[in-house]
Amino acid sequence: MSAHVLNARRLLCPLPVIRTQDKVKNLQAGDVLTVECTDPGVMQDIPAWCRINGHKVLESRADNGEYVIVLEVG
Repeated sequence: MSAHVLNARRLLCPLPVIRTQDKVKNLQAGDVLTVECTDPGVMQDIPAWCRINGHKVLESRADNGEYVIVLEVG
């Protein structure tokens, strides 16, 4: 297992989800990806994408206009 960070700040929907999808393609099952965003829509969009694609959301948080989702690749 390895940890990765994706900077998706200043990107609007659907780009954070697309960038997350592109990044996950290069990761192994069990890897953890932290996605850092400024678009509040990711709080619904990325968890929905994870459910559809078999990944697990470990954590999601919002703080001062920053939205962070931590997921485990399935």
